[in-house]
Amino acid sequence: MSENVDARGLACPQPVVLTKKALEKADEVFVIVDNETAKQNVSRLADSRGFQVSVEKKGEATYLHLTRKVSGLEKSSVTPATKSDVLLISSNTIGRGDDILGNTLMRSFMHTLTEAETRPSRIIFMNSGVKLVARDSEVIGDLRALEKQGVEILACGTCLGYYNLKEAVEVGRVSNMYDITAALLDADKIISL
Repeated sequence: MSENVDARGLACPQPVVLTKKALEKADEVFVIVDNETAKQNVSRLADSRGFQVSVEKKGEATYLHLTRKVSGLEKSSVTPATKSDVLLISSNTIGRGDDILGNTLMRSFMHTLTEAETRPSRIIFMNSGVKLVARDSEVIGDLRALEKQGVEILACGTCLGYYNLKEAVEVGRVSNMYDITAALLDADKIISL
């Protein structure tokens, strides 16, 4: 049995949510999306659920054919990720008050984090925090170092779009509210700046 999902024109995270529901019902799912972020998010979801992904671009639409990697009788069960600490950054500065001071504190914090013995498993950037992963950010070098040390860097796609920064991302990956929510709910501890 197969399922069809037409997610063209839908805002994040709807393409992922609809695809997740379809993947729960079928061994083969056909998804149509109309933007690169939705294509990447749906592909990542399918792969994490044990599906093979093939992609075909036709005009403005992208067609994803998702097929279960194991037979229908051996439905793969998704095991929850290991719990971890997550750092949630919702501003490009630390604290309220003077932005120059807040910017200095953020630069210092990010650099110190690269030297710390204990690091979060993920850093999630939302709202104006996404400016930190974009071109001309003063912490790109530190974020790249953290990524090389195994820290996953996620940036909210809706937030990047709001600030017109989707094409300026220099580090990490563009994510969606579905993945961000899952990461936060799975965390042992959430540290919010």
